[in-house]
Amino acid sequence: MWFQTEITLAARERGFHLITGEVEQSLPRLAKIKCGLLHLFIKHSSASLTINENADPTVRSDMEQHFNRFVPADAPYYQHIYEGSDDMPAHIKASTLGNNLTIPIHRGQLNMGIWQGIYLGEHRDHGGQRTLVATLQGE
Repeated sequence: MWFQTEITLAARERGFHLITGEVEQSLPRLAKIKCGLLHLFIKHSSASLTINENADPTVRSDMEQHFNRFVPADAPYYQHIYEGSDDMPAHIKASTLGNNLTIPIHRGQLNMGIWQGIYLGEHRDHGGQRTLVATLQGE
C-alpha cells in the first residue's frame, strides 16, 4: 500500500516544536500498516524536521539556544538579507538539520524510541503555516 497526503501545521513561534501527535492524528491509515515506513518532507527552506527527546521541554529550548549561537543572526558576511535578519540563518539551520525523515512503522505505530519525538524546527520569527508531505508505504 502507498498513500500520500499533505499535513498543514499551524504557524508557530521560532523554536523547536514537538509535532508527533499532530502527525499521527493526521494519518488515520497509519493504524492499518503492520510493517512499513512513514516518510515526511517539509516543503520549506527555512524550517526543518528532526527527531529528538520528547519528554523534557528544556531539550527543545536548549536546541533553540544552541542553534542561535551556532548560526547567529546579522552576521556581517550574509548577503541574503532581503527578508530580514532571520532569513539566512533560517536557511542554514534548515540545511543543517534537514528537510525529511523516514520512520519505521510496526503494528500501526511509529516505531521510535520511547523518548523520541518528531520536531518541527521553526527557524523564522514569523514563518507562517508549514506544509509536510507524508508518504506511507507498507502492508
